[in-house]
Amino acid sequence: MYYCNQCGKCYSSQSSLYQHMNIHASKYKCTECGKCCQSSSALVVHRRRHSGEKPFECTVCSKRFTTTRVLVTHGKIHSGDKPYKCHMCDKAFSQCATLNSHMRVHTGDKPYKCSLCNKSFSQSSNLQTHKRQVHSNRRPHQCPFCEKMFKANIAVKQHVRIHTDTKPHSCRHCSDRFMWYHQLKQHLLESHNVGTWLVCNICQKKFSHSGQHKMHVRRHQAVKPYVCSECPKRFCTVSELKRHYLVHSDMKSFGCILCNTSFRRKSHVVKHFNKCAFNLSFSDMLPTC
Repeated sequence: MYYCNQCGKCYSSQSSLYQHMNIHASKYKCTECGKCCQSSSALVVHRRRHSGEKPFECTVCSKRFTTTRVLVTHGKIHSGDKPYKCHMCDKAFSQCATLNSHMRVHTGDKPYKCSLCNKSFSQSSNLQTHKRQVHSNRRPHQCPFCEKMFKANIAVKQHVRIHTDTKPHSCRHCSDRFMWYHQLKQHLLESHNVGTWLVCNICQKKFSHSGQHKMHVRRHQAVKPYVCSECPKRFCTVSELKRHYLVHSDMKSFGCILCNTSFRRKSHVVKHFNKCAFNLSFSDMLPTC
């Protein structure tokens, strides 16, 4: 594999790497993030990510996109067209790139390596998510409803659904709609027998979501890839590692609204609040002298 020393992307041939390096030398550079594009039109499309402009709308679900190419690809979700089939497990995909990414499940190829901890990933998006979630504490994106901060803009958009009760994922077999894609996937499996269950080969437990399946298998195998930077403890998931970091922090973000006592963990303040509310109600019942 040939790696770009500027952005970490990898290529199977040296000529592909040289072609990619032309992007970094391009004169079409984004003034907001510094990314270089191959043409002025590509720069216009890239700037839409910063401005949030999405001029192309899906006529079925009203979801909007930055380019017509992405819109056409999205349309295959509604049509059910999946022309790209895996020859090893018969899974089908609407995009060739998704099939290529899926094939790494069978080959075990993980070409994208984190420069900070040397962990490898099968997809570049997984690498970027890993860097953002594990190695960065920056949260520049804020929820307009509850002022909660997030590391990625897409996380804000997903979080806002809780406030607006938006359900963008609709079932093509019935009128049910869902807030999250994994809910739709599980609904299709349980109600319409559409899709394939992911089965644990150790205890035969079934899962509809690949992330849940992987995490479950890790617990059988005692695999703990996430290591605390403050102590030798290891964890199966990023969320477990984040909860553990509170042990090393003096920050107490959760406060009781009845007595202003602060806690590190949300579960602790909930438990305290119930006890505090009970004590207040009990004191109201006592006779006054």
